[in-house]
Amino acid sequence: MKYNIVEEKNIGRFGLLVLLFLIPFLFLATGIGYAFVDGSIDNTIEGLKNIILSPTILFTDFIRVGGIGAAFINVAILGFINIYLMYVYRIKINGVLIAAFFTVIGFSFFGKNIYNILPIYMGGYLYTRYQKISFKDIIVVLMFGTALAPMISEISYSGFLPPLTGVIVAVFAGVFIGFVIVPLSSHMLKIHDGYNLYNIGFTSGIIGTVLTGLLRSFGIIVEPVSIISEKNHIVIIVLLIILFLGLMMTGIIINRRAVIDYVKIFSYKGRLITDFTHLMGYGITFLNMSILGFASLLYVIIIGGVVNGPVLAGIFTVAGFGSLGKHMKNCLPVVLGTIATALFFGYDLSDTSIIISVLFSTTLAPIAGAYGTLAGFIAGVLHMILVTNVGVIHGGINLYNNGFSGGIVASVMIPIIDAFKKEKRNAA
Repeated sequence: MKYNIVEEKNIGRFGLLVLLFLIPFLFLATGIGYAFVDGSIDNTIEGLKNIILSPTILFTDFIRVGGIGAAFINVAILGFINIYLMYVYRIKINGVLIAAFFTVIGFSFFGKNIYNILPIYMGGYLYTRYQKISFKDIIVVLMFGTALAPMISEISYSGFLPPLTGVIVAVFAGVFIGFVIVPLSSHMLKIHDGYNLYNIGFTSGIIGTVLTGLLRSFGIIVEPVSIISEKNHIVIIVLLIILFLGLMMTGIIINRRAVIDYVKIFSYKGRLITDFTHLMGYGITFLNMSILGFASLLYVIIIGGVVNGPVLAGIFTVAGFGSLGKHMKNCLPVVLGTIATALFFGYDLSDTSIIISVLFSTTLAPIAGAYGTLAGFIAGVLHMILVTNVGVIHGGINLYNNGFSGGIVASVMIPIIDAFKKEKRNAA
């Protein structure tokens, strides 16, 4: 059942634009304020330099690499760049855009910076010139496609090439990624049939595997790293609470029946593309994003985890996809399957890699939505088994490793489930 959004459409879009602008502004102001209050302006500038010059391979936490102030400023820079592109090209305000923007914001704490995303955007622009289409049509795909940004930083700064040669090769690699990510992502969607919400993560995993294999053929080994912050910072948690409260209040202001009508969102399975801004309106969408964001943050706190760069990427991405397919009903079975598997194998739930595996496992939420709780639980089990092992294939250059794993799980599960359902119908 579609929700009537005629009355709230204009105010909803205005509210969304304000929120999209306020998020990077909030981080910029906090980052600059943090530098002044802490008396470490020079350290913040140096930290930002370290972020830009870091290889950024999984897991490279910018809070650890550059400090809180520099990490916040990096988030703001990437946020404003993408807002500028939205404004210039008049990008349609919908759930896909929200999910892409929140994903970029999250991964600006962890893997993405101004240097390593621009070649990918450049490659996408060249693709549009070649295909004679508008750059506007692929900007959202490129926002997601910066999943492979670490490839640019790795080639540039890992030292296996002379500095200038490394930068030149890295830029060409980024342009190549931007050029091929759009047609490939469209094809990869057919493989998992929309049941993996992080389709670009699956696509990036394939591209990353090919590029990593190419580097290894030349004797260049790319391996994941673990540079992560191991301390909670109250300023980060407070900012998240403010953000999610802002989303909740905005949703309720836009639609006063948002709380009452919220459960209607559970009727949607979540398969790509399930745009809640179109189906339920902005009010309920913002409320849903807020609930998922709070739930993610609460989970991390309860298990004693650290809200560091990778975890922030997970929290922001889960909240962002609250506009595009995810809700508590279809996420919970997958999350429970992932947690149960982690406990079975003796993993520490408070470990950062396990936390983000749990959060990002919600990429498979449409399986639970379409096929039920048991199927969702099994998807979570398979996801945890795979995601802890597939990172070595692409060497950590694909930031959306969980999207890669989710694509494999969905590609295997959906045909099998459909085959058994068909056999059952035939037997009847």
